[in-house]
Amino acid sequence: MVEGKVALKKEDGILKSLLHQPKSALAVAFSCVVAFMGIGLVDPILKSISEQLHATPAQTSLLFTSYMLVTGIVMLFTGFISSRIGAKKTLLIGLVIIIIFAGLGGLSQSVGQLVGLRAGWGLGNALFISTALATIIAVSSGATEKAIIMYEAAMGLGMSVGPLVGGLLGSITWRAPFFRG
Repeated sequence: MVEGKVALKKEDGILKSLLHQPKSALAVAFSCVVAFMGIGLVDPILKSISEQLHATPAQTSLLFTSYMLVTGIVMLFTGFISSRIGAKKTLLIGLVIIIIFAGLGGLSQSVGQLVGLRAGWGLGNALFISTALATIIAVSSGATEKAIIMYEAAMGLGMSVGPLVGGLLGSITWRAPFFRG
């Protein structure tokens, strides 16, 4: 029983320390939630996109493939980019790219355009999310493990909320999720 009470106190302490971080750490963590939402945002609207843009199942699946492939490849170089121009600039450039390509995605007229714009969105996402962890660690107060927990929580929250938000906005029109942020 004592072990349970100790574990609860430790968890309470971690939660309090996560909530009492500098505003910059909380801002980056919140931005991570939004960035990670983009991964699953299109999942619930794939059928609508397919029907309205007359896309084949293979073309529709490219909406995920282009995004994740570009994200994965660019992440290999993000550390190099960030060390040259700085973490703050890398984060901001990533966010601007996400906003531009997501917005243009909502305006696209063909599945080919949308696949390309999702790839561009993946570029911005790679610049942002791979730099975000290092930034949260650098600006947070306390142990590195708490900063990592904050990042992981933001990732989990964003990935779990993304499809929900995509479905809710997608019930209006498939274009709405692209203008979410």
